[in-house]
Amino acid sequence: MPRYPVPLGFVFRSRAKEEKAPADKAPVTDSKQTRDPQAPKGRPTPKRSEAQSQRRSVASTPTTRKEGAKRQRDERRAAMERQRQALASGDERYLPARDKGPVRRFARDFVDSRFCVAEFFLPMAVIILVLSMVRVGALQSIALLLWLFVIVLIIGDSVFIAFRLRKQLAARFANERTKGAVAYALMRSLQMRRLRLPKPQVKRGERP
Repeated sequence: MPRYPVPLGFVFRSRAKEEKAPADKAPVTDSKQTRDPQAPKGRPTPKRSEAQSQRRSVASTPTTRKEGAKRQRDERRAAMERQRQALASGDERYLPARDKGPVRRFARDFVDSRFCVAEFFLPMAVIILVLSMVRVGALQSIALLLWLFVIVLIIGDSVFIAFRLRKQLAARFANERTKGAVAYALMRSLQMRRLRLPKPQVKRGERP
């Protein structure tokens, strides 16, 4: 039977060339081809407000530690200014935590709507101190009696305020936390009306 010679090129042909051939025959696409504007982008288009907020957040991000510290100081200064204005106007949004809430507001109004003996303690103390410094036995005895009289009046008035306020709080805020409100009101009654913070929002004699 005649034998046909087998070409050696078929046996020893490089497989690397065969593997590269499909890649070489792949169609070449132009990377600079413009995208169809109607084709989907793969992500939703952000709204204008969202884009603006993102730009503002990027712009407001501090780039250095010095800028971050300066921004924190400015924010603290602005917060303190808002708090100062709130103490003068009674704006609940920016009041300190100890002054916030309807319970504390009612306690303030309850004290501000009446005369408190304790608020006149400072001027009375000055008068009594002057009398006690005069080297006259009768005046010094009167000063001592005045001290006792003022202290008794303050204690009695404070007990009356605490009793009335506790009763009012129990009636108006039965389902709310009222702990500390009475002590808060008594501390406020020790201050002169014009020096109280937050500023009084009710007149004397006006019911809170």
